[in-house]
Amino acid sequence: RHFLVDILHAGLKYRATSDNIRTQLKRSSILRMALAGSETMDGHGETFIFRAVRIGAVVALYWFISITMVFLNNYLLDNRDLDAPLFVTFYQCLVTVGLCWLMQLLSKLCPGLIDFPSVKLDLKTSREVLPLSIVFISMITFNNLCLKHVGVAFYTVGRSLSTVFNVLLSYVILKQTTSYQAIVCCGIILGGFWLGVDQEGVAGSLSWSGVFFGVVASACVSLNAIYTKKVMPAVDGNIWKLSYYNNINACVLFLPLILLFGELGHLARFSLLTDFRFWGMMTLGGVFGFAIGYVTGLQIKYTSPLTHNVSGTAKACAQTVIAVVYNSSSKSLLWWTSNLLVLCGSSAYTWVKSLEMKKPSPHRDLPDSAKEKLLPGEKGSLGV
Repeated sequence: RHFLVDILHAGLKYRATSDNIRTQLKRSSILRMALAGSETMDGHGETFIFRAVRIGAVVALYWFISITMVFLNNYLLDNRDLDAPLFVTFYQCLVTVGLCWLMQLLSKLCPGLIDFPSVKLDLKTSREVLPLSIVFISMITFNNLCLKHVGVAFYTVGRSLSTVFNVLLSYVILKQTTSYQAIVCCGIILGGFWLGVDQEGVAGSLSWSGVFFGVVASACVSLNAIYTKKVMPAVDGNIWKLSYYNNINACVLFLPLILLFGELGHLARFSLLTDFRFWGMMTLGGVFGFAIGYVTGLQIKYTSPLTHNVSGTAKACAQTVIAVVYNSSSKSLLWWTSNLLVLCGSSAYTWVKSLEMKKPSPHRDLPDSAKEKLLPGEKGSLGV
């Protein structure tokens, strides 16, 4: 009997020891996978730390390029000696076209390092993209005019109605309805916008022309998204080809506008027209305008559309704070509240729409015969 008891005690001791060793092995393996790069962490052999560092680098790059581009454009457009916003925008489009040609050349010389589609001017494709190009030049022109008149600090609020116009134009043009939760989010954005306009008026820094340009720019942003979807098949669904044709058309369309608004006279009287620093800043603005398209796609690729929208909202908040600190401005609590309402409303709308997209569509499981019986307008909203 004592012999059996000793055997039982030995077995329990062995089991406890083996469980302890197994636990230590699990912990050490997890630590080794996190730090030493075990391929079992990821299907592609990437560690958690590597992915986190890469995502952090991409987000930081997006923030840097986006914020720098806004401040750089504000610097160029706020020049009192050069009142030629259309020319500034035209030159940036010209730089983008040149960069597309350069990237195409580099992709041929270094195909393993740079991947860029072959871009050749086709008049038929250019005509198909033309409706989008008209919206595109309206968007960037009114965007820059808003930035010129309201500055960087109020820019986030002044251009905050894009989400509201998305809902409105989607209903008017695409016949897509919106949920009650999304409409509430739009109401919060509208409240923040009107509070911001009111507080700018109280502070004596309100520019009604800047507000008007911001509202029109917001509408053009929404129209640009709608027309982009329509013309994508014309460029084989390639965003770089679309950018190339868009900017080619924009360069042509801007020339008569520059003449019409008399900006050539302003350029002729501009004292820094032969200054290399001025042209360097102008070219840098075009480079950043080209780069923002690349880093936006990069951020979506390595995170998600939802994370990209959240990152953009946080970037806008940081951008506003930097502008206020840089200009040594003093803003009221209600002014900051307006910015907070706009940012919270935009973030909540993104979150609501992401949840709605995850819900199964009521028509998704319908057989083909049932889908054919739907009205044309209903077919367009399948799976939305």
